[in-house]
Amino acid sequence: MSNPRGEDPPPAKGGPAHLAGPVLAGVLPNQPVTVIEKAAEVAISAGLELVLAFADVTSFPAAGDRDGHLAAQAIDPDGIDDDAAAISESLQSRIADQLDGRGVRWTFVTLAGEPARSLGRFAASINASMIVVGTKEHGLGPKFEGLVTGSVALHLAHRQNCPVLMVPLGRHDPSRDQ
Repeated sequence: MSNPRGEDPPPAKGGPAHLAGPVLAGVLPNQPVTVIEKAAEVAISAGLELVLAFADVTSFPAAGDRDGHLAAQAIDPDGIDDDAAAISESLQSRIADQLDGRGVRWTFVTLAGEPARSLGRFAASINASMIVVGTKEHGLGPKFEGLVTGSVALHLAHRQNCPVLMVPLGRHDPSRDQ
């Protein structure tokens, strides 16, 4: 929009900030495709790169590794989960199939450690515009897991400087809200 002199008006004070950093999405094996779809939709509409990150909880960030991405060490050197690399490769392949032809620039990274912390550190290191994560799925298993481990989405929402988009997973039954 321009004024009669043909000049652009100054930006409004307190107006929305321009998104510049990539959209970071936390992904898991066997996660519903909704999280990746929503993250890709946001990245495409904002003209941003999409970075998909899997946090490997069987490893931890090595000394000097601030974002949980560059170097990692296995929690159990003998390998409690020897197929961590295979899980990451399989997840990346599934994402490639899902995003093929969508017109979004994307990359995949494997982070080390607890998901909320590693996603938060990595988001800060790449100056992410936002973080996209799924909520806990409905059902007894996910509810019990949530009691033990907490919610990655809630941890991120309370501790990040960038917006956190929480994508609901599973069906919600409003009659159970009573």
